[in-house]
Amino acid sequence: MDKIADWLAIFVICVVPVAAVAILLMIHVLPEKIAEKRHHPQKDAIQMLCFLSLVFGGLLWPVAWLWTYFKPLGYRMAYGTDKHDDYFFHAREMARRGELPADELGYILGELDSIAARRILPPELQRVRDELEALQPSAPPPRPHDGARGDQRKGDA
Repeated sequence: MDKIADWLAIFVICVVPVAAVAILLMIHVLPEKIAEKRHHPQKDAIQMLCFLSLVFGGLLWPVAWLWTYFKPLGYRMAYGTDKHDDYFFHAREMARRGELPADELGYILGELDSIAARRILPPELQRVRDELEALQPSAPPPRPHDGARGDQRKGDA
């Protein structure tokens, strides 16, 4: 019986603290993972806040959670978008693979145009915009107009 207690004590002393630290780290980086998934425009700052929270004993961690779920109010007005630049790089990769629907491609090009209207696009985003524009399918030809209105019945004319 003493042998089992000795091994249990060794297990508790060695394995439990390592597992507890690993679980703490996995939980502590959740705000930055969520910010990355949601394409938060300030995800790098949230990542740094999570790191600083580890240094200061977790005091900043609730702030990181709040910052993750709230986008800055004036960010879209100032920069033309509320997405991080990585969002556009990810969209380019999806477009290259043919996984990006045409309407979403048009939306992303509109976002990039909105950014360009407010500030000069960084060279990386300009290359993304040019590549997405080249990948955009041409508009379908207009359908011939038959002159009939859709709300008229066949007998009315």
